[in-house]
Amino acid sequence: MTVLKTLFHVGLTTVIVAMIVIVVNDHHQQEKKTILAEKKTLAKTNEDLLEQNEQLLSQKEYMSTERKKSAEQNGYFSWNEMEGLAEMLVEDSEGRFKKSWALYLVREATKYEVDPFLAYELLKVETGRTFDPELVGPKTKYGHAYGMAQFMKNTAPWIAEMAGLPYKEELLFDPYYSMQLSLVYLDYLHNEYGNWDEALTAYHRGMGGLEEYKKKNGHANSWYAEAIQEGADNYQTVAYKE
Repeated sequence: MTVLKTLFHVGLTTVIVAMIVIVVNDHHQQEKKTILAEKKTLAKTNEDLLEQNEQLLSQKEYMSTERKKSAEQNGYFSWNEMEGLAEMLVEDSEGRFKKSWALYLVREATKYEVDPFLAYELLKVETGRTFDPELVGPKTKYGHAYGMAQFMKNTAPWIAEMAGLPYKEELLFDPYYSMQLSLVYLDYLHNEYGNWDEALTAYHRGMGGLEEYKKKNGHANSWYAEAIQEGADNYQTVAYKE
């Protein structure tokens, strides 16, 4: 009987030890999974921070560069030329794009050496030819886009900072403010990428969205970039002085 009791206790002890080992192993495995998950999260966070840092450095570089040159340097149009180009935009829009807007767009576009026809076509595409300064775009996972140039609230503030402009949400519905932001953003993106396919696709999809588009399609020639450039090409060529 004593032997049986001893064997019983030994067996029970063995079972308990085995159960403890199993529990400890499970705990260690769970800890490993938790640590791996935390490492992945930290890696993703680090990647996002690096991307944000690169963008901030790019913005700082842009802001430190003198973009607005003198009339002799960047070839301002004469008043008659500006008025003629503005009339073309007003006529194309069937009067929806006001002449005062057109004159402002042509004048400001030349400061950034952006083709005013390209900037106009962007506004045309963004508003569906309405040129409605109070337009609110459809809701997306990132929110709504606002105004004639359809800026989102997560993008407009830092573009306004680059432009040296104040930022208030209601200003997004000011057509002149909206056009100014669009020109600064276009200039910044073209300065960043060096071509209009990437610059325009980035305007439409965001800089991160551009990279995703290129990975998926192998190029940056989106329907958006193509439509705007083809629309601009339909007008007479705008020549800048060298």
